[in-house]
Amino acid sequence: MAVGKNKRLSKRKGNKKKLVDPFTKKEWYDVKAPSMFTVRDIGKTLVTRTTGTKIAADALKGRVYECALADLNDDENAFRKFKLICEDVQGKYCYTNFHGMDMTRDKLCSLVRKWQTLIEANVDVKTTDGYLLRVFCFGFTKRVNKQVKKTAYAQSSQIRAIRKKMVDIMTKEVATEDLKSLVNKLIPDSIGKDIEKECTDIYPLHDVHIRKVKVLKKPKFDASKLMDIHGEMGGQTDENGEIVPVTGEFVEPIIQESV
Repeated sequence: MAVGKNKRLSKRKGNKKKLVDPFTKKEWYDVKAPSMFTVRDIGKTLVTRTTGTKIAADALKGRVYECALADLNDDENAFRKFKLICEDVQGKYCYTNFHGMDMTRDKLCSLVRKWQTLIEANVDVKTTDGYLLRVFCFGFTKRVNKQVKKTAYAQSSQIRAIRKKMVDIMTKEVATEDLKSLVNKLIPDSIGKDIEKECTDIYPLHDVHIRKVKVLKKPKFDASKLMDIHGEMGGQTDENGEIVPVTGEFVEPIIQESV
């Protein structure tokens, strides 16, 4: 291209925009985990301040936070991950609810070995409070004591029987509980232990776990139910975002330093 032909490429003066640090327009919110977990404050999240029709609370609702169970419960169970979704914002607090569960890739890979059969099952179940969940389970066959044979392969009929038993137990355990009670079962993985115990007479199993839980459908949002999951009553807050108890509720007295 000939030099000086394109006038649009010529430098214009005085059109430079003043650079503004984007973080000056943002503010921090605390993320609160439900009362099923030991650690309630799981971290902070950043959002652009409310300006005009763009409300900060609307930008926060629907955000999904993935936390290891070790961080949520202050223990060594690091391979189980929980997804928490922000459903309500009050003051400077984001109140989350259960959104799913998964296992880390390295844990799954460490369980899969040669000379044994992997048995997997999944089922769609609805809880008593209207959450439609897809629950995935898996387990491995194991060698019995004093077994000479190197392998521990199950026959296809035994695999079908174990899979049916897995589906039956998962359906029974989930369909009779609400979401809060189900999460309390998922934390120690009591469903996996029940499946392992029940399937012993078909073929002995080991490392039976609920591998994943997906939330497919949710009921209509109810603020009072969310507050109940968080172990807090009412929905009234003060200017700091702290929940103010409604008249007639018990208020715990403040501990005095000196009498």
